[in-house]
Amino acid sequence: MKWFLVFWAGPILLLGTWYGLSYYDMNFGFFMLTRQTHDLVFQIYGRILGLPPEILPGLVARAVVVDSILLFAIIGFRRRRQIAAWWRNRYPENPSRSLASDESLSSAP
Repeated sequence: MKWFLVFWAGPILLLGTWYGLSYYDMNFGFFMLTRQTHDLVFQIYGRILGLPPEILPGLVARAVVVDSILLFAIIGFRRRRQIAAWWRNRYPENPSRSLASDESLSSAP
């Protein structure tokens, strides 16, 4: 799980921090955090992709959300037995419910 955080959350945190600081021009003396660099990066990517630079931040945010959902689904699938065991321990079946009552319901037409 440690490597998961390093290789997934690390780049997302780095990208989000850069985007937020450069968007609001909080550069602390670093050229990479200036608004000019922010606009230049999106102009370059816009030219490469053939898209207007204004729509790229939304596309990047959507890609991060979709990739995150996909990644968590894969992790959930790989750990489904552990999740099921945790769920059974957390919410045990109601002991007052008997098997006979289930059979009477299932035999109804």
